[in-house]
Amino acid sequence: MSRPHPVQVIAVTGGKGGVGKSNVSVNLGIALSQMGRRVVLLDADLGLANIDVLLGITANRNLSDVLAGECDLRDVLVSGPGGIRIVPASSGTQRMTQLSAMEHAGLINAFSELGDQVDVLIVDTAAGISESVVSFLRASQELLLVVCDEPTSITDAYALIKLMNRDYGTNRFRILANQVRNEQEGKHLFGKLTRVTERFLDVALQYVGMVPYDEAVRKAVQRQRAVLDVYPRAKASLAIKALAEKVDSWPLPSSPRGHLEFFVERLVGTGT
Repeated sequence: MSRPHPVQVIAVTGGKGGVGKSNVSVNLGIALSQMGRRVVLLDADLGLANIDVLLGITANRNLSDVLAGECDLRDVLVSGPGGIRIVPASSGTQRMTQLSAMEHAGLINAFSELGDQVDVLIVDTAAGISESVVSFLRASQELLLVVCDEPTSITDAYALIKLMNRDYGTNRFRILANQVRNEQEGKHLFGKLTRVTERFLDVALQYVGMVPYDEAVRKAVQRQRAVLDVYPRAKASLAIKALAEKVDSWPLPSSPRGHLEFFVERLVGTGT
């Protein structure tokens, strides 16, 4: 049996709601797909599934149906714009951490079957720092933290970084400034966050760029479409494409466990 190829697992998170996290997840997925990557987007906002709403997609089944053994993960995948595939959220996954051995094995199996058809798994987490969000963050290899230039966004981002660093030893976070006016404002926002973290925490924050405030994003949301899909030349779309170029250069996991089964093992709390 051939060894599964490494999959880049990126959790997109934000600390608080309203920072444009799901928009970033969807459009980053589309941009990577346009670059030839096979992308699966996991809607991990368990209480308020919103990717299907964002994209006007109807999902008939979700992850809880896979857990119940009613279908395969492949049956749950919904085709999205730009060739991405979406695993719709399920309120059933709130019990991710209390899975039985059978369900656990079934889930690992389900994801490993996908393994050879996925290059990038983007995990769009819920807002806040609930147990469910934390378990997705711990299971992912890269944490992309979306922040806006408002005090609550910065304090919530700091709280999330502190929690992940103090309790789980995570010390690398990629920071994306969203809904800012320009590059200068994005860097200024990153500076604010860095100043707080440097004083109190031993973490490395990396600025990965900014996505400007853009009316095209609002218009796309109203149309239930992805901005990259309907306004590919919009400022926000171009910024997301630039972000995708950077993401594509991030190192892949080199350990033999850098594939999807490991993601699920860690997610359900049996991994290291």
